[in-house]
Amino acid sequence: MTQTDSLGIESEAVLAPELINQEKTNEGVAKATGVLVLGNIASRALGMAREVAVTGLFGASRATDAFYVATLVPRTIYDLLIGGQLNGAIIPVLSEVVTKEGQKALWQLVSVLLSLVTVILAALTLILVTFAPQVVGLVGSGYDAPTQLLAAELLRLTAPALIFMGLFALLSGALYALRAFTLPAMAGAVFNGCIVLGMILLAPPLQVVASMNNGVVTLMPGRPADAIRAAALGWLIGSVAQMVSQLPGLRGARLRFTLNWYHPAIRQIARLYAPVMFSLIIDALVRFFSYNFASQTGEKSLSYMNWATTLIQFPQGLVATAISIAILPTLARQSVLISRDGDRPFKDTLGLGLRLAITLILPAAVGLFVLATPIVRLLFEHGAFLPEDTIITAHALRLYLIGLPFAAIDLLLVYAFYAQQDTLTPALIGLVSLVIYMVVALVLLPTYGLYALMLADSAKHLAHSSISAFILSRRMRGLGSQRLPLTVAKAGFAALIMGVVGILVEPTLERIIGTTGLLREAVLVGVSGALSVAIFLVMAAVLRLEELRWLGRLLRQRLSR
Repeated sequence: MTQTDSLGIESEAVLAPELINQEKTNEGVAKATGVLVLGNIASRALGMAREVAVTGLFGASRATDAFYVATLVPRTIYDLLIGGQLNGAIIPVLSEVVTKEGQKALWQLVSVLLSLVTVILAALTLILVTFAPQVVGLVGSGYDAPTQLLAAELLRLTAPALIFMGLFALLSGALYALRAFTLPAMAGAVFNGCIVLGMILLAPPLQVVASMNNGVVTLMPGRPADAIRAAALGWLIGSVAQMVSQLPGLRGARLRFTLNWYHPAIRQIARLYAPVMFSLIIDALVRFFSYNFASQTGEKSLSYMNWATTLIQFPQGLVATAISIAILPTLARQSVLISRDGDRPFKDTLGLGLRLAITLILPAAVGLFVLATPIVRLLFEHGAFLPEDTIITAHALRLYLIGLPFAAIDLLLVYAFYAQQDTLTPALIGLVSLVIYMVVALVLLPTYGLYALMLADSAKHLAHSSISAFILSRRMRGLGSQRLPLTVAKAGFAALIMGVVGILVEPTLERIIGTTGLLREAVLVGVSGALSVAIFLVMAAVLRLEELRWLGRLLRQRLSR
């Protein structure tokens, strides 16, 4: 008699060989996801510490706006040339090469890529350093001359990080193709940790500085604007350390610098990369418009937007990014073998990723929505960060959260296209979503100011995920018996109950805890968060949310070994 487990996978005792392999694939995906989640926790925690250090040391000011402009430029170029094509072109091609030809061929290709990228990024870095004022003028046109001048100075410090970020991406891509996840997963923690240490060690001490508000000069403790150089230097140091952290995983790899850039796979990567670059240009345009719009909605707006984005990236990184990167190499290999094994393994792996993402991102979004204000107070409201800054940042965060579930699902769908070596379709969908973003932002900006950008971002994710799901489902003739609507209903209802209880309980907890200060906010967030998790787990058990039960069972099995 055939036995089927709670996720629709038949038990190993009576399972056909390809389905036994799928069960092992699911366990491998879960293991890789666990490693990536731990890495993302460390990375996001230190990323949060980085933003806490920025707010504590420099507050919401022109200096922080200048720093974010100076880091936006190399980060955008990195995304356009390397980071964006890592998942869309590099990892799928490297996975195919190592699957068909072995590791020797893999290292030959990686050597060519490292050499090519080093030369290109070195040239771009020289251009950025030379024309820093002009580049800053394009990105932050809404800022005054002193802010643009400071941003240009900081850009000259952050631009060389572009080279090391590119080398890191290629080295981590090789490790992902080998399904070695630990070192790439921890690299973000190394990067952010070095930035934090750099700011703390290099920032000058507080001194009395003058500030002007409505024509009134006020003397108060602070740091001069150029103290923000410490953050820029930390950014550069972090990029070097991030690249170096990948080297232990490459022992035995035969990598060398070469000027012979011909390799058959380069053409394949270029073919896949062209649509990815188009898609990334669209993302860069979204950033460009966002930063320009934000710079025109008032001083500090760019900082508020950046802090809210940092908070939204925490659950996005823990759930969607971790699961997507974990399944991408497996999907890429399964896509190569579809003609032999059929498309069921591909559908099952993608379906598992979607169900896990839905199960985890919905309670994360609801919990963060309910606790937005105390979380912002806990993390940022100290030093130069004021209570009015908390209110604006929390509002921006809540509006971003509307689009978080759609962004999480969309990332997995995009990676499914990439695994099939189709980078054109996501790029075209991105063009449609850019138009939607621009229309919503322009229509709402006069009324809602800065908050129009968060609403436009949520509308963009909703449109992109909906179109991606429709096209992929048509192409694959559905996903089979994945029961996605049932998972959405169960996880959504459990998260809803959790949120309602959180809203009702939070005022009572505030009265019980009393007082003010960092300890009070830490207790409030800790108790509320623990209660929310407990309520969701109870509701998930009552509703028999199978994905959580499967993860729990797998965790118990691994701990008992």
